[in-house]
Parts: sequence; structure tokens; C-alpha cells
Amino acid sequence: MDLRDYLLTLRRNWALVLAATLLGLLGGGGVSLLVKPTYTADTQLFVATQSSGTVTELQQGNSFSQARVQSYVKTVTTPIVLQPAIDSLGLGVTTDEMAQRVKASTDLNTVLINISVSDSSPAQAAASAQAIANSLIKAVDQLERPKGGGSSPVSLSIITPAQAPTQPSAPNPKLNLILGILIGLALGVAAAILRTSLDVRIRSEADVRRVTDSAVLGGIAFDQDAAKKPLLTQFGPQSQRAESFRQLRTNLQFANVSGHAKSVLMTSSLPGEGKSTTATNLAIALSQAGQNVCLVDADLRRPMVGEYLGLDRNAGLTTALVGAADVNDLLQSWGQGGLYVLTSGQIPPNPSELLGSDEMKDLIGRLELAFDAVIIDAPPLLPVTDAAVLAQHVGGVLMVVGSQKIKQHDLKKSLSALELVGANLLGVVLNRVPAKGADAYAYTYYGSEEGRSPVEASVDKHSADSSPWVEALAEPSVRNNYDQGAVRSPSVFPRIRG
Repeated sequence: MDLRDYLLTLRRNWALVLAATLLGLLGGGGVSLLVKPTYTADTQLFVATQSSGTVTELQQGNSFSQARVQSYVKTVTTPIVLQPAIDSLGLGVTTDEMAQRVKASTDLNTVLINISVSDSSPAQAAASAQAIANSLIKAVDQLERPKGGGSSPVSLSIITPAQAPTQPSAPNPKLNLILGILIGLALGVAAAILRTSLDVRIRSEADVRRVTDSAVLGGIAFDQDAAKKPLLTQFGPQSQRAESFRQLRTNLQFANVSGHAKSVLMTSSLPGEGKSTTATNLAIALSQAGQNVCLVDADLRRPMVGEYLGLDRNAGLTTALVGAADVNDLLQSWGQGGLYVLTSGQIPPNPSELLGSDEMKDLIGRLELAFDAVIIDAPPLLPVTDAAVLAQHVGGVLMVVGSQKIKQHDLKKSLSALELVGANLLGVVLNRVPAKGADAYAYTYYGSEEGRSPVEASVDKHSADSSPWVEALAEPSVRNNYDQGAVRSPSVFPRIRG
């Protein structure tokens, strides 16, 4: 993962990172509230030699004191010092327990000894520090006294008496809160990276590019109302979803700049990725640009095109393949552009055999001669072989990938299946993409009629003005039928030669 991947991971999982940081903050605050306060009292002693005389003797005495100070610091936590202090205060603790509360230190090149004692009571902490300092003075005097008799050459004196502290030394609320935030943030980032590493679902264009080098021709913006209103004509002309299909229409023309792929197969890896709605709306978008388009529902297992468009599917593709009727009599027109639909017909017991037959190949050839574009909705690749069989008879294939719907290895299997049959993969369409956030595909959308590009506006206006359906739609009965879904007029169908 590079820096961009880490930043994308943080954007995707910002809620997780924020929650972990807040939990760390609450944890730091909880520790500050639950931990019993501890008070620390300090005292300081000065070490001096008893000798007096010349400057040289004083310097030697000072060097002697500095050399002995380290030993006195170590002596503070020994029983010879602590036990008398415990006895004088009447404390019911052992010397080992008292030693854990006491800290002794000295500054470099000085003869000062610092003693700190911690206790839950500020008064007890001060009394203990004072008692230990007094006990140290007596212990050093006893240890340094010559065996032959006489006074000790070293004397200790208290220069800073211990006082009861007014503020606890622990816990430190500010420090605990800062540590809680840092620990929570670190755990949140680690959890986000781990979650991203384990999550192999396709979420964004970057995830698609990790699997294939094929072009991503478009990202279809997700809309919560799409399930109830699947068609782009049911949304505003400048909605994000409508703009997504116009972008796909434009990119598809660039991907097929040679014009050899007049028939395009729409498929996906698994059910539920939105291939049928994508195929239907792409056909509508192409027809709005002034093209004569034939939309074929070749999903003979779960046909949905007829249901989306409100067309009769009892007679359609399977009817033509078995020779029960000519395709010219089975086409149904829809909308006010040049869109003609060949629904699925009756569901057969052998879909794969029908779609892979010579009759299907000949039918696609006839449709390519009669229409500017032929969009074929096929079943998913992984559950059945229908799409792989049919991919050999079309000019190109578009793979619809549902964001957060499939895993990367599923997409790899689907692309391998297409490669195995020698299909011409035109590109990938990323469906159900969030309009905002880390995984958003599009950066901007037109929000008003004034924001539309002159090319788009002129194309759609030309399509509407030149359509033979404009006058027909003026009739009330025809307008009502159009509002419900389809308008049929077999007399204006392009005649498909056999």
C-alpha cells in the first residue's frame, strides 16, 4: 500500500478511527476518575564534612562528600533507614512495602540528596518523608563514625523540610487524556488498515484496477430510489444518475471508436450487481442521442427488461429462436427515441443451448445490420455459462461490477471466463457507486439545465425534435400509454432482413 491507499483507507474508515479515538479519550478520563489519588512529599538534605582548615583540605572534603553521596542515596531504601522511620510513625508496613513508595536521588556534582515519598494521604506522605530524612541522618552518623571512637567526619542536615502537598501527583488527568487520545487513534488506524486488508470487496475504481487493466468506462451513481424507479427517465435530466449514464454513453463510443462492436453484451459476475438496469438505461441513453437502438433481453433465467419497461415478454427472443415468429413481428418500441426492445419470451428449459445456437448468431447479425447499436442483457457469468457462450457472438462485452457487491476474486474468475472464450472486453462499468465520499467515482455533476454542456444539450434537443414520436405523443391515448411504459407502432420498425 502506498500513501494514497492509506489515505483512502482512512477516508473509508473515518468513523471507525473517530470512534476508537473517542473511546481512548473516554478511557483516559475513566482512569483519571477511578484511580485513587496519590500525593508525593519531597525533602532535601545537604552532605558536609566536619573538617576545617586550608582551602586544600576543604576541596578534599568536598570531593569526599560527593563521592559518598551516591552511597547515601542507595542507603535511603535499606532497612537501616526505613525501619526506624516506620517505628517512629507506627506504620503497619514492611520495609519492602515502604521502599516501593520512596525514591532517592542526587544531582550530578552536588552534595544534595532528594527524598520523595508517595502516599494516599498528603499528611502521611510529608510525615514519612521527614521521618526517613531524620533516620538517614542518624544512620549515616552511625555508619561513618570511626571504630576507635570520635565523631563522624560527615554530617547531613535537612535544608528543605517536607510539607504536605496540596495537589495529587497522580493521576494526571491531562496526561491521561492525551495518552488516551493517542492510543485510541493508533488503535483506530490499525483497525482501519486491518479491516481494509481483510476486505476484498470491490468498492472503488482503485479496487477494479487491482484486478484488471481494462478501462473503467463509467461509474453509475447509487440512488436509494433506484429500486422503485430503475429507469433514468424517471429521474430529473440533470440528476447524478442520469449524468452517469450519459458519461457511460460517451465513454463507450470512445472505447468502440472503430465501430466494429455494434452489438454489446452486458453481463456481471453475480446476480444483484445491476446489469439489467444498466443495460436498459444505456440503451435509453443511446436512443436519446439520436441512435436506433435494439435492446435484447437475453437473460433467459431471470428476465427483467420487460418488467422495467412495462412490455409484454410472452413473445420475444425465444419465440424468434425457435422459429415461431419473425423478429420483425416481435420487436416492441419504447419511448420517444429510436429504442426497440426484444423481450425474452417464454423461459426455455435449455437457455445455454439456445443462446449458443447458430440461430442466435444469425439473429445478432441481422440486428447489427438494422440498428446503430444492439445492447444485449445476459445472465451473470459465474452461476451459469450463458453469458460466456453468448460473448462469442457479439462485438464487445461490458462487465458490470456492483460496488460492495462482489469480491475481487469473483471478478477475476469472470474476466478469466471471458478471456477463455476470446471475448472482446470493451471495459468495466462500476455500478452502485456512492455519489460522495472516499469511493465516489464522479467528481462533479451538472445540477441545472444551464450547467449542461452545449454538446449534450444540442444532442438531446436534436433527438427530441427529430423523433417520429413527437406528434404521436400529442394524442392523449398515446401519452397515457407512454406514461405507463411502452408505445407500440410496428409500422415504424426498421425492417430486419433475413
